[in-house]
Amino acid sequence: MKIAIVILNWNGEVLLERFLPSAIEHSKDADIYVADNASTDDSIAFVTTNYPTVKIIKNTENGGFAKGYNDALIHVDADIYCLLNSDVEVTPNWLIPIIDAFSNIPDVAIIQPKILDLLKKDYFEYAGAGGGFIDQLGYPFCRGRIFQTLERDNGQYDDIKEIFWATGACMFVKKNVFEELNGFDADYFAHQEEVDFCWRAKNHGYKIMYVGTSKVYHLGGSTLSNMNPKKTYLNFRNSLFSITKNLPRRKAFIIIFLRLLLDGIAALRFIWQLRFKHFFAIFRAHLSFYRQFRKMYKKREKTKFIRKYYLTKSIVWSYFVHRISNFNILVKD
Repeated sequence: MKIAIVILNWNGEVLLERFLPSAIEHSKDADIYVADNASTDDSIAFVTTNYPTVKIIKNTENGGFAKGYNDALIHVDADIYCLLNSDVEVTPNWLIPIIDAFSNIPDVAIIQPKILDLLKKDYFEYAGAGGGFIDQLGYPFCRGRIFQTLERDNGQYDDIKEIFWATGACMFVKKNVFEELNGFDADYFAHQEEVDFCWRAKNHGYKIMYVGTSKVYHLGGSTLSNMNPKKTYLNFRNSLFSITKNLPRRKAFIIIFLRLLLDGIAALRFIWQLRFKHFFAIFRAHLSFYRQFRKMYKKREKTKFIRKYYLTKSIVWSYFVHRISNFNILVKD
């Protein structure tokens, strides 16, 4: 089972200097690649000079996370890809539980480890935490993270569990599955492309697993912080893309209508908070969705859409009305 760790980079020399050594030290049985998205800094020169065993892939443009990985992985020889953010610190023996899971769990195609916060190491990190799920309206959340509330890691998710989506911050995926699904949707650019990818994998009958016996630490926000309006724009727009592509037609139209209403409420909430740039980000996200609706609709695959894709009916209602911010309480509720 040949594993390749592929780190997507864009002007991230500082991050590579800080985090690449841990990947090299603790991943002796894997090949390591840096896939560069047409950086203008000295990232590639730094890696070439200091880590000559690391293989370099040079993309001709910055196509974001989605196109960046699609372009790079064509040049990677491996059975399993590990897509690793450049701001992730890995830990000793982190690959062993992942390899065991791929070897022993039938139909597993995608795996993520436990994602902890590099700056508060006893807390889960926003991007992925203890494995991803969505609610009936397509809003993503995680074990260990619901909206902006992060749980302390007390070992409550030190398990191996089937999940709905795995984070792109550290995602292991079989090469043949990545190719079968034609990779990420490049129209997403960045954010929630992994939710769409995993949703399509589920519709094709594959399993996605969380392996909590493997852990990494994620700095987070290195490309776009949660306070950046561009992140708001991409998250709201791309979530609508995924609903359009991955649900049965009639259900998709109903969910989109409800989502547009709730997105409008979220936009008004941003006005109340005087965060006007985020209000306009949602407005622009909806305009972009309308413009590209026909294109996204044509991407719907002729496959059997899974009926039970959600864990709860409304994470928005549970979190903002019932004040449930702990995953295990949510599931019991």
